[in-house]
Amino acid sequence: MEKIARQGLLYDFYGALLTEHQRHIYEDVVFYDLSLSEIAEEQGISRQGVHDLIKRCNKILESYEEKLHLVEKFEQTKKLAREIQSLTKAFSENRDMGLIHRIEEISGEIVELEAH
Repeated sequence: MEKIARQGLLYDFYGALLTEHQRHIYEDVVFYDLSLSEIAEEQGISRQGVHDLIKRCNKILESYEEKLHLVEKFEQTKKLAREIQSLTKAFSENRDMGLIHRIEEISGEIVELEAH
């Protein structure tokens, strides 16, 4: 997954667990694409301080993901949902009941993902 996209997903799932200051600076870098120098000037801290804070935030967010796997489960659920869409389209074209059984299996996998 592209680095910025992953950072965005991690932030969507775990960003509320960062401090307000961390969230503000992280958003400036990831979502608003401000440079470290711009943020440093705005915040009255050094460019290195901004760099270190972003690095620390990335580690914090990744550690939450290592423990909770919410992004991983989200990605798996999306993949399975796409497969269900494909199978339902195929079923509407050929009425193969085997496809319905596969859809039932996939929906069970999704339920299991959410249970853990």
